[in-house]
Amino acid sequence: MADKLALPLLLPGPPPPKPIFQDQSQQCQPTPATTTTTTTTNTTSPLTPLLQDILLQNPNSTKTPNSQTPNNHLSPPPPSPFLLRKRTRLGKSGDRNRGKPWTSEYLSLPGQKILQTLLNSQNNVDINNVHELLHSLTTYHQQQNSNIDLESLSVDLLSIIKALGFHKKCELALKVFEWMRNHKDSEFLLKGSVVAVIIRILGREGRVSNAASLLHCLHKEGFTIDVYAYTSMITTCANNGRYREAVSVFKKMEEEGCQPTLITYNVILNVYGKMGTPWNKILAVVDGMKNQGVFPDSYTYNTLISCCRRGSLYEEAAAMFEEMKLAGFVPDKVTYNTLLDVYGKSRKPKEAMEVLREMEVHGFSPTTVTYNALISAYARDGLLDEAMELKTLMVEKGIRPDVFTYTTLLSGFERAGKDESAVRIFDEMRNVGCKPNICTFNALIKMHGNRGKFTEMMKVFEEIRACECTPDIVTWNTLLAVFGQNGMDTEVSGVFKEMKKAGFVPERDTFNTLISAYSRCSRFDQAMDVYKRMLAAGVSPDLSTYNTVLSALARGGLWEQAEKILAEMKDGDRCKPNELTYCSLLHAYANGKEIERMRVLAEEIYSGIIEPSVVLLKTLILVNSKSNLLTEMERAFTELRRKGFSPDIATLNAMFSIYGRRQMVAKANEILNFMKGSGFTPSLTTYNSLIDIYGRSGNFERSEEILREIQAKGLTPDLISYNTLIFAYARKGRMQDASRIFLELTGSGLSPDLITYNSFVASYAAHSMFVEAIDVIRYMIKHGCRPNQNTYNSIVDWYCKHGRRDEASTFVQNLRKLDPHISTEEECRLSERIKTK
Repeated sequence: MADKLALPLLLPGPPPPKPIFQDQSQQCQPTPATTTTTTTTNTTSPLTPLLQDILLQNPNSTKTPNSQTPNNHLSPPPPSPFLLRKRTRLGKSGDRNRGKPWTSEYLSLPGQKILQTLLNSQNNVDINNVHELLHSLTTYHQQQNSNIDLESLSVDLLSIIKALGFHKKCELALKVFEWMRNHKDSEFLLKGSVVAVIIRILGREGRVSNAASLLHCLHKEGFTIDVYAYTSMITTCANNGRYREAVSVFKKMEEEGCQPTLITYNVILNVYGKMGTPWNKILAVVDGMKNQGVFPDSYTYNTLISCCRRGSLYEEAAAMFEEMKLAGFVPDKVTYNTLLDVYGKSRKPKEAMEVLREMEVHGFSPTTVTYNALISAYARDGLLDEAMELKTLMVEKGIRPDVFTYTTLLSGFERAGKDESAVRIFDEMRNVGCKPNICTFNALIKMHGNRGKFTEMMKVFEEIRACECTPDIVTWNTLLAVFGQNGMDTEVSGVFKEMKKAGFVPERDTFNTLISAYSRCSRFDQAMDVYKRMLAAGVSPDLSTYNTVLSALARGGLWEQAEKILAEMKDGDRCKPNELTYCSLLHAYANGKEIERMRVLAEEIYSGIIEPSVVLLKTLILVNSKSNLLTEMERAFTELRRKGFSPDIATLNAMFSIYGRRQMVAKANEILNFMKGSGFTPSLTTYNSLIDIYGRSGNFERSEEILREIQAKGLTPDLISYNTLIFAYARKGRMQDASRIFLELTGSGLSPDLITYNSFVASYAAHSMFVEAIDVIRYMIKHGCRPNQNTYNSIVDWYCKHGRRDEASTFVQNLRKLDPHISTEEECRLSERIKTK
């Protein structure tokens, strides 16, 4: 497995993204005169009934342009004297309507009448009517010497298209544009801002493919695509989340020799930031920009600071902030808010507060955005009391919390395991008239999904539609993550298919989620296949990708491979390791039973060589609990409290579990009482630990009552729930009760695993019921579960303990009849084991 992993991680850089201007199978057709054709395809859904209820939607309609060929002229018209006219930059003060309600007073009188006629009409107005109206406008601009005043005509047409776009009359705007495109003087008419404007209108409508097709066709027809058109296309792709396509347009633009402007660079830098492009590559773009004589402005610096958010690059953000000031630019409110947000996402709440103080010193009053970033910083670290105090403070200052404020708090309580507090925040949000957005619903889906409450999760999904929201890429990624962490690999594959069917293009976060989901389902090879597909799709791995792969390795205890990846991250200058990187390494050591390596890494954290963040300290509690290292676990908890961090539900569950396993009932009760008193909602892990505690103490009835309590609270017992109760019964020889729970397990749709079967084998063998133990092995092999060393050790060890060594040898001699796939090495190992007993 480790050898398989090494291959994709050491692949060369990913291939360039698919060019957006490549030749397409369909003809270059005009975009405006479209007929809508709805195609319904009947397919058999691979989804479970639950997913069918949640996910199946009406098929998307597809728009097919009408066939219409632009006018071809045998000989081009003579060049117009106006072709070299001065170009007005988009978005500058030359646009007299900029920042105001649209006014047509600058149009010619016929232009105003035509615009009003179009605005009063329906979008399906006949194209001939549009042509007649525009022909009359041409007649108006006809001069006495029979020459058309193309400059005035162009201004009128551009203004009409802008006005139609402003009033969301996209189809009519496209029809006007096509008229210009087919005009005998189209070379002149399309030389201004009109191409950029029409692309921008299509982008606002979400019609990115139409915009790309239009630009491709214009390019193929010989029209010059200028920097403004390219920049509009890049912006359109970026605003619609199609970042790889934005990069493709930028590269095409450079290949064509079209020099990007400062605005172009600012847009593409923002795209690279959204894509999580490594910082050194972003700086390379900035260097290339400067070499072209284009120098950063304040917007560029704000964008660069924003690029540091995804990778939690707070040091780089601080350095860029200082460079901005040295370059003579004065930080504004956006700068401070962005820097503050970087510190928040980097779990640096104290540094974020320092930015707030500096911001106020320089005369900038904090806004909702400011407080939201601060609240996020504290909520991410589990400092929810402080986060709530900030919400109270912003209200006292007359700043009204918005949907982001409430959603951030809701997510914080969800992560901490305080479901009741999360629900209270949601109720307060609605009571004050704040309408939830898709981020709010995504947080609720995550909360219910993580608790195994799939029915409630389905209700939230349905509420998205009722509130006229649309599932976004995060919604789909959340569903993938929820099903993945619950080991529901069929649902993971089904959600991914439905996501693509809904028109979502997988981006890096989706690939990362799939890698994590499949690895949680123990489908490690499939997780690595996803990684290879991600590279083949032209998506470069970032810090989150490396951390996702490390997390997958950690689940398998593959610490050697984890160390190699860490070295690759450091030496290859790809990504700077962060706290999550070291968390995965700790889990890899723990699962690989490399206790000494785990202790060495822990000392680096305690000494400050690796910054002892709240996440790392909580991880130390988890891995030490899992490794049954009580002293080390308590040391990590003491350090967590000393630094002023609050435990979350996972931390408390880990402590509760180790105290329970060691029968330290008083300590376990102390943790349980703290959870209840602090408003934590017991999770399935909490209940599973309770089953174990009562089972170990011999109180089986109470153990089973806990299982029923799980079901009564709307949670779904998992394999651990059933295995823990089966183990408790089997250990005490209560095989009838263990068998009854086994039947309930299989009836719930779960599949027994090695732990389930080994509990039966060990118990039967311990009570000299070897026939029954061997029957269990035969049953598990038949149902696709391979015995391991522990399975066979139980048989031979108990034969020897009961003084039946000869029967143990006979069992090994005949083992191949029971298990045809057993290796010779395993037979030899068991024979040697009998001799040593």
